Amino acid sequence: MNILYCGDKNVLDGLLISILSLLKHCERDMHIHVLTMDWNDGAKHWEPMSDEAIAYLDSLVKEVNPQSEVKKIDVTPLFVRDMPSSNLETRFTPCCMLRLYADELDLPDKMLYLDTDVIARRDPSFLYDTQMGENEIAGVLDHYGRWFFYGGKFKQNYINSGVLLLNMPKIRETGLFREARKMCREKKMFMPDQSALNSLAKGKMLLPRRYNEQRRLQKDTILQHFTTSFRFFPYFHSLTVKPWDVERVHSELKLHEYDDILEDYLRRKAEIRGEQTDLSDDADGKAYTKAYSIN
Repeated sequence: MNILYCGDKNVLDGLLISILSLLKHCERDMHIHVLTMDWNDGAKHWEPMSDEAIAYLDSLVKEVNPQSEVKKIDVTPLFVRDMPSSNLETRFTPCCMLRLYADELDLPDKMLYLDTDVIARRDPSFLYDTQMGENEIAGVLDHYGRWFFYGGKFKQNYINSGVLLLNMPKIRETGLFREARKMCREKKMFMPDQSALNSLAKGKMLLPRRYNEQRRLQKDTILQHFTTSFRFFPYFHSLTVKPWDVERVHSELKLHEYDDILEDYLRRKAEIRGEQTDLSDDADGKAYTKAYSIN
């Protein structure tokens, strides 16, 4: 199974949790590629994922399957050569768009891209083994975007890009990522690469909701994506809770489904930093501690 993640050093918390969740449910070979970059725009510095962190994650996956691996790919030269100029100051960091450079790399023909705020609740192998035919990408309808962006004849086909199955040969053939980079360079968008991919893809396969649950955990959820959602009670407001915000996962989402994974994350986070994590019991007897960024 070939997995793709993107981000700078600040996504290490989410990356660790997401990989731990995959390891819990899947023992097949996993070849994980992490695209990162080292770039300074004068106001902010996006520092790459460290070699030490990647080495730790590599040893982690090998604990479950010696054939698995985690590789770091620095795409700084590709990014600098073809920057998403019109979208560098959106609420989405430039690192979010690094996946659009995957066609320039020597990667396997099929990749499962995951955002680092995606947790596997069950084995995603059936998703990965989906036959894509002539489709470039496969994904789940965006929970909110599907109501605002339509295909022809008001067809709902606007997918969320947090979980994507990628047909790399087809993407290279059609130039999808190349054209998406061009669109991000020339046109400012609210959700840059997601909007570009939805607008330009000639072949999109729609997947069942269970492969990218963006709202609330369901009985059949395979992958849960911790996106921003909207709540109406006691007043209308947005809610963003990420998996590494362990206290808020418990207190605001009332979610304990992943406590074993989050406890393991907290312990291993301390290992990466060479510290000891003090676990305490919450009201339900679940062990957790306040989550701080690894970095």
